[in-house]
Amino acid sequence: MISVYTTADHQEQLTAWINEEFRLNELVKVIDLLAERPVSSGLNLLVRQREITSLLDWYNHAPPYLLPRPIKLSRENFLGLIYAKLGNLERCYELLGSSNSSLWQEVMLIDKLRNGMAINPDELAVAYSQFDDYRLMHNQAILRHYASTEEDFNLEKLDYFYQEALQAAPDDEHRAYTAGQYASLLMDLGQPQAAVELLQPAIEQALSEEAKTELSRSLTSVWMGQLSPPYDPELLTQLKSTLWEVLQKYEQQDRPLETGLLLLDAAQVATIDESFSEALGYTSRAIELFEGESVAELVANAQHRRGMLLYTWAQNDNPQFYRPAAESFQEALKVFTREAAPAVFAEIQQYLGIIYSEIPDEVKKKSIWAAVSSSAFQEALSFYTKETHPYEYAMICNHYGNALTKYPAALHTDNYEKALFYYQMALEIRTPAGLPLERAITLLNYLEAAWNKELAEDRLDEAHYQDMLSKA
Repeated sequence: MISVYTTADHQEQLTAWINEEFRLNELVKVIDLLAERPVSSGLNLLVRQREITSLLDWYNHAPPYLLPRPIKLSRENFLGLIYAKLGNLERCYELLGSSNSSLWQEVMLIDKLRNGMAINPDELAVAYSQFDDYRLMHNQAILRHYASTEEDFNLEKLDYFYQEALQAAPDDEHRAYTAGQYASLLMDLGQPQAAVELLQPAIEQALSEEAKTELSRSLTSVWMGQLSPPYDPELLTQLKSTLWEVLQKYEQQDRPLETGLLLLDAAQVATIDESFSEALGYTSRAIELFEGESVAELVANAQHRRGMLLYTWAQNDNPQFYRPAAESFQEALKVFTREAAPAVFAEIQQYLGIIYSEIPDEVKKKSIWAAVSSSAFQEALSFYTKETHPYEYAMICNHYGNALTKYPAALHTDNYEKALFYYQMALEIRTPAGLPLERAITLLNYLEAAWNKELAEDRLDEAHYQDMLSKA
């Protein structure tokens, strides 16, 4: 629904124009500017003093491209902008194509940005008012940030235009809007501290609640990217507090998709704190929201995250969570199939391999679980090969070796001998110089399996002993 905020002297005319269009009044509402504060969203317009203003989009409904300000109020301009926001470019062209071709060209730039198409910054208009000194710098930065080809990307120029836009911003709200986009670039460039230093003052300067909320959300994204062991207690405290504040605002603004994504971040923080029950509640709520919006990919992603959470919980001496972890992973595989997402499919297969080797069950069913576990590991290794993904290949071989030592004894296969083979495959990748810690872990696993093999055979072979000694 598009909201048009306007003064009393314009309401009758705007309503008449909307009613002229077939069923447009079902998608657009006219609101008295004095009765309700305008919501700063890309779906809304402000009309007063015979001028149209497209509000800053703190809800991320559209690409962060700034239209001219102000735009002269006319039937064609007003309805053309509404149809542009609705995505009806055919009707938009009928209204703007001949009456305001420059505005039509800018609408087309937004559509190209929305569809990920390359744009030459030279396409930007050059007739700019005082406000548009800032707008030109901001839009130059946006086009170079989001619509450059790999060959045309120029970081030095991109940085220049963002800096100039910040300097030319007409007020703190616009400066904060540009800062949010610039911070996104800095995060992509692996400069999280620079992003934090840009966002924190922007949050203090921002005038609207929408701006503070969205910039705070960007700040949490930066902090999430900075999380690594050993975890900084102060950073975790800041992150929890800010996540909770933004979560409350998103729920008030009825933004289910953004709320769900935020809940997944909150679940990750709770998992770091080993508050597994709290994390499970956040993840389950996110799944409900994504299912309510019928976004299968996000549901699958949340199920994947839920599977990882339950797997981690199970690994912390709670084996009863292995089975629900497997169920969540299986739900995720309905979307992350071998054909659609081979890397994610293979990653999940690895975890299923571990889970099915550990899952509690009666003895007579253990052989069935072992077969399923082995099959899952083979699926993972079919994608993560030694040649294409050596690090992941070694990790899976190590996990597969561990699983084999837990399988029940087989009639025609020596599980310990097979485990030693996979440990050896891992050790070929996990060299002393390249991956010393991972190598040490695999060596310990190898030694334990070799020792248990000797015990099972009730003998001590000299060659095996020397092999174990060298590994030790």
